[in-house]
Amino acid sequence: MIAVIVKGWPRLSETFIAREIEALEARGLALSLWSLRHPTDRKRHDVHDAVRAPVAYLPEYLHQEPLRVWRAWRRLRRTPGYAKAKALFDADWRRDRSRNRIRRFGQALVLAAELPPETTGLYAHFIHTPGSVARYGAALRGLPFGASAHARDIWTTADWDLAGKLGEARFVTTCTDDGLARLAGLAPDRSRLTLNRHGLDLHDWPEVPLRRLKKGTDADNPVVILSVGRAVEKKGYATLLEALSLLPLGLHWRFAHIGGGPLRGELQVRAAEFGVTPRVTWMGAQNEDTVRHAMMEADIFALTPHVAADGDRDGLPNVLVEAQSQSLPVVATDVGGVGELIEDGLNGLLCPPQQPTAIAAALGRLIREPETRAALGAAGRLRVEQDFSATPGADAIAELLRMHLGAA
Repeated sequence: MIAVIVKGWPRLSETFIAREIEALEARGLALSLWSLRHPTDRKRHDVHDAVRAPVAYLPEYLHQEPLRVWRAWRRLRRTPGYAKAKALFDADWRRDRSRNRIRRFGQALVLAAELPPETTGLYAHFIHTPGSVARYGAALRGLPFGASAHARDIWTTADWDLAGKLGEARFVTTCTDDGLARLAGLAPDRSRLTLNRHGLDLHDWPEVPLRRLKKGTDADNPVVILSVGRAVEKKGYATLLEALSLLPLGLHWRFAHIGGGPLRGELQVRAAEFGVTPRVTWMGAQNEDTVRHAMMEADIFALTPHVAADGDRDGLPNVLVEAQSQSLPVVATDVGGVGELIEDGLNGLLCPPQQPTAIAAALGRLIREPETRAALGAAGRLRVEQDFSATPGADAIAELLRMHLGAA
């Protein structure tokens, strides 16, 4: 059995993790899920219910379950693995004297004490905080571990922290060339790194019927622009709202946003300041069925991420692959791995990040040119079919787990 350590379960914003777990179970792997956080989303995707693995919640904050942490420490403190794990923690503590560091060691104690005896390895999504828990837990139990690394965890984790995990993990997977280059610069052994692009099961995302070719000049039938993403700085929604405000007055459109996030209220204020509020619908966090239906009804998909002030950035947002699978023409910014999916002018339009004028020009072009929308959308679907099927990626992860973590 493989223990999979995740930041939270279930999470609407990390659908690809649930899909991967479902795919691994379909390939016969026995898994257990260990979550660092209790669920906060009110809704869940159908795929979460399809996963059969048992779920355990580690103490989110150590003071909330002190007896559980103490019992784990008592059980493990005289084991050979404890000395090794404590040495790792002490070395990390000298560089990072934070409560978060203590919390990860406490969570690892509980994880190691409560793992089923048939556990053969640990697999962390992602390499930052889940990776720390997996690293300490693996040392405590004398087990191998692997990790995935995709976006924030690559770009906001300290170099020394990443290098330590890259040197000890049996394998690390990432989904973009951009992320792979960052990890390769720190990895003692590059052969342990694997590029594994996220894909879709196209049975779940069938091609939609041809959309009506709206011309953007009919006030009663406006072009629908959709975006799906959390309201956080790196997603660039303030820039996108400004771009919408720059669209010519003669064009008829409306904008729908799906997603929660801490900046949602602030963005609604910005929409009012830009004068676009009457054309904007804030739908909040939604499950996959609602997202899929919204994509079927939309005419354009827009996502304009940038590098945040703390270095956080997207890898390759899964919603872009989903939008392309629905033959939606995409306007996006060339950040992270976005350009590894979208080729400007072929299967979407790419703009420089934080350039509202350029984004407005791309949106305006697609609003005015329904034939261009149709051509870009069709090319996007073909791109996903050819290069972003879920099957090869799931096969590759299953093989890594069997080869390095002893999965049956």
